[in-house]
Amino acid sequence: MATFFFYGTLCHPPLLRAVLGRDPDVEPASLPGHSVYWAKGEAFPLIVDKGDGAAGVLVRDLSDEDVARLDFYEGGFAYHTRLVSVGGRTGSTEARVYFPDHGHWQPGAPWLLEEWIASWGETVVATAGDFMRHFGVRQPAEVLARYPLMLMRGGARVRAGRPAPDPEFRRKGRVDDVVVEKFTQTYANYFSVEEYDLRFRRFDGAMSEVVNRAVFLSGDASVVLPYDAVRDRVLVIEQFRMGPYARGDMNPWLIEAIAGRVDGGETPEDAARREALEEADIALTDLLPARHYYPSPAAKGEYLYTYIGIADLPDGVAGVAGLPGEVEDIRAHLMSFEKLMGLIDSGEIDNAPLIVLAYWLERRRADLRKTFGRA
Repeated sequence: MATFFFYGTLCHPPLLRAVLGRDPDVEPASLPGHSVYWAKGEAFPLIVDKGDGAAGVLVRDLSDEDVARLDFYEGGFAYHTRLVSVGGRTGSTEARVYFPDHGHWQPGAPWLLEEWIASWGETVVATAGDFMRHFGVRQPAEVLARYPLMLMRGGARVRAGRPAPDPEFRRKGRVDDVVVEKFTQTYANYFSVEEYDLRFRRFDGAMSEVVNRAVFLSGDASVVLPYDAVRDRVLVIEQFRMGPYARGDMNPWLIEAIAGRVDGGETPEDAARREALEEADIALTDLLPARHYYPSPAAKGEYLYTYIGIADLPDGVAGVAGLPGEVEDIRAHLMSFEKLMGLIDSGEIDNAPLIVLAYWLERRRADLRKTFGRA
C-alpha cells in the first residue's frame, strides 16, 4: 500500500474521486521547504523545492490500482513522483509527491486552491472523467496532447448539466432514461467522434432495444454579429470552410458571423468578445444574448451561444485578420442591415448561425436603434 501527498488540484475531493473512482480518506499535511505556483499559462500548479512550506493533504493505503490511475493522470501532465518526508497528523511520514519533469512547466503566480476551484474546478473535474476513460487504452502523453480540446468538452458538459426550467411540452429527462452498454472513442484529434451502444426510454415508458449511435464532438461555440445601431450596419466575415469543401461545394468561402470555440474555463460571453478581437479587431460595448441552440442534434454534440454585439463600425474598420498560429485568413465586410437581409434572400449567405442572428436582429432592430442608436 502507498502513501501520497497532494498539494494542488488533487486536494479537491471531486477531482480525486474522478481520478481514483472512489473517495479515499485524507488528512491535512504540509511539505516543508517547498512552495506551490500556477504552471504559467496552464490550469494546474507545480511545486518547487524552496519556500516556507506547501500545504496539502495526505492519502494513505492506496492500492496498486489507485497508484496506476494516479500515475496515468499525473503522468499525462509530465509529472513523476519522488519519495519525500511530509508532516502529517501523526508526525513525519514518507510519502510520494508528484514533481514536474525538469523544465517542462514554468512557475507563474503563487497557487491558491480556492482560486482554481472558482475558475476551473467544475470544468477540470468533468474533463478528468473523459481523461480517465483512456486509462489502460492510451498512453498519458497521447491524451495530454488533446487536453486543451478536452477542457472545451468538459466546459460544455458542465454548462449542459446546469439546471434548466421545466419544459412546457417536451419530456423531462431523468438520469435512468439512457443506459449506455458500450462506449468507444473512434477518432480523436482536434475534434472527436464517439460511438455508443445504448438504450433510451420510449414515450410508452419502456426502454428501447440496444441501438448504435455515433456523435461528432467539436465543443460549444460562441457566435456574435457586431451591429452599429447608429449607422444601422453590421460586420460579417468571410473565410474558407472545410465543411462545404468536403461536401463538394465549388465555392467553400462563406459569409458568416464571427464565431469560435468556448475554451475550457472561459464563459461563452468571454469567448464572443475574444473572437471579435481576434477575427475582426472589433471591441464590443454591449453583448445581447439571442437564441442558443443545437445546430444539428442528430449527429453533433455542438451547442451554439449566439449574440448581437453592439459596436462602433465606422468606414474603414473592415480588413483581413485572424490568428497566424491557427492559419486563419479572415476577411471582414461592412454592410447595411438591408444589404445583409438581401444576401440572405439571394442565398449568398447560406449558413444557419448568421441567418438566425439576422432574423433575431430584424425583430428587435427598432428597439435596439432607440436604445443604442443615439450618436
